[in-house]
Amino acid sequence: MLKSLSTLLLILLLWLGIVSPSQANIALADTVPDFSAEQVESIAEWRDRAFTATNAGDFATAETYWTKLIKALPDEPAIWSNRGNARVSQNKLQEAIEDYNYAIELAPEAPDPYLNRGAALEGLARWQEAIADYNHVLQLDANDPAAYNNRGNAEAGFGEWEKAIADYYHAAELAPDFAFARANYALALYQVGRTREAVREMRNLVRKYPQFPDVRAALTAALWSQGNQGEAESNWVAVMGLDTRYKDLEWVANVRRWPPAAVNALEKFLNLN
Repeated sequence: MLKSLSTLLLILLLWLGIVSPSQANIALADTVPDFSAEQVESIAEWRDRAFTATNAGDFATAETYWTKLIKALPDEPAIWSNRGNARVSQNKLQEAIEDYNYAIELAPEAPDPYLNRGAALEGLARWQEAIADYNHVLQLDANDPAAYNNRGNAEAGFGEWEKAIADYYHAAELAPDFAFARANYALALYQVGRTREAVREMRNLVRKYPQFPDVRAALTAALWSQGNQGEAESNWVAVMGLDTRYKDLEWVANVRRWPPAAVNALEKFLNLN
């Protein structure tokens, strides 16, 4: 099952990898029979407000409500994992990891906390630990496309591009509509010099997802490097109508984490355009 998107900060919802919200229902009648009707109503309200705040991008407020829920239901692993997600979105990575650790302690067979902890570890450039978490997810579910995509991200962090290419490709095979896995695959192909394949994949993605700024920006850079200035500029106009962050090379390199070859190509376009 596809996880809701990543990668590194939930603020990006998520460009890199995938951080999965745990939306498990809380069976209050079974788990907390001593709660009053008023307490049950409060817990339901806090849960709804936490998800509403998350959907609105107000992660500090979401964290506040997840903390309230933890105090009420300290043995619910989904709540710990969700507070970890809220903390990742605020770049509180170490605190998020502590939440995921506790979620894993409570539910060692649940894949989401490992997946989420891996994304937080990536944010700290702890690539090997992140890969270990994604490997564990794949031990629990060998067909989890998000785990393959995220493991590709961590391998890319190491500079192991061929391994990353294989993982991105497998993620896209498992979930053909997983657009970011396909975009990551195309960018990794570009990094290793398989430019023709990369551009073909980017063009296919633009046709299928014309409002996808990441792949349009990548296609802009690749086409400009090939001397196809008209089409490059046309794609760039679309990018600027969708997401102006691609003008910021630091963001592209360090937050979105494009491969160096693609960042360099985009830099040449921006400097000459």
